[in-house]
Amino acid sequence: METIFNYFQTIPSAHRSLILVGGITFFWLLEGAIPLFKFDYKKWKHAFPNLFFTFTTILINFTLAFLLLLTADWVEVNNFGLINWIPKTPLWIYVVLGVLFLDFFGAYLAHFTEHKIAVLWKVHLVHHSDHKVDTTTANRHHPLESVIRFSFTLLGVFLVGTPIAIVMIYQSMSLIFTQFTHANIKISPKVDKLLSHFIVSPDMHKIHHHYKLPYTDSNYGNIFSIWDRILGTYMEMDREKIIYGVDTFPDEVKNSSLKELLKQPFQEYKKPTGLKEI
Repeated sequence: METIFNYFQTIPSAHRSLILVGGITFFWLLEGAIPLFKFDYKKWKHAFPNLFFTFTTILINFTLAFLLLLTADWVEVNNFGLINWIPKTPLWIYVVLGVLFLDFFGAYLAHFTEHKIAVLWKVHLVHHSDHKVDTTTANRHHPLESVIRFSFTLLGVFLVGTPIAIVMIYQSMSLIFTQFTHANIKISPKVDKLLSHFIVSPDMHKIHHHYKLPYTDSNYGNIFSIWDRILGTYMEMDREKIIYGVDTFPDEVKNSSLKELLKQPFQEYKKPTGLKEI
């Protein structure tokens, strides 16, 4: 564990890029071999806006990365944060707790909040309005959402007290898991169910992409399924009944247009039940 910790403490940017590109490539090929749904689409055409948003997400996170580094260094020097206030533990437990709590603040809490506050939901709609969910959907986030999610991650680093090594481990795992759970791959229902007791499995997350409530407002997790289970947001559904998209934004042509997607957060729409205006 010490070797892994030291590696991620100074992980080169090229290696982080390789994780992203390698993950997309691997799951892209796997989708062709064992697809869950046999989509009638031109895969590259569908991927274009999603890959554009992947690029903007990378650009925004790279630009703001210095804030993560400054915060991670500060909490480490000042021994601040949840994992630094517990009795001294083995390094592997320290790392697991750090990733677990960062997953709560950076993924679950951010995601939950985006679904509950109307102005944030309008930004998050870009992600949900994909009618053909596959591994490229993973990073289909409007630039505004990339900033929102970064802010929650930064808050998590501060409150949890994670050094930069754990931040990099978390972000690397987050990349892989989001590509895995969005990938259009078919695995055994029994295996998927077993996985969902510990981590967010593909079927578990795809329920979240069903076009109607209450399923859209469930299964918010990214890496660990514990947060949905203990906070009452876990739901199950027959995978064959899943229909992707959002019932309030049903136009697949517009939802496939980069120009329309960039404007989507600023359009009027029918407000689903359960959203709070701010």
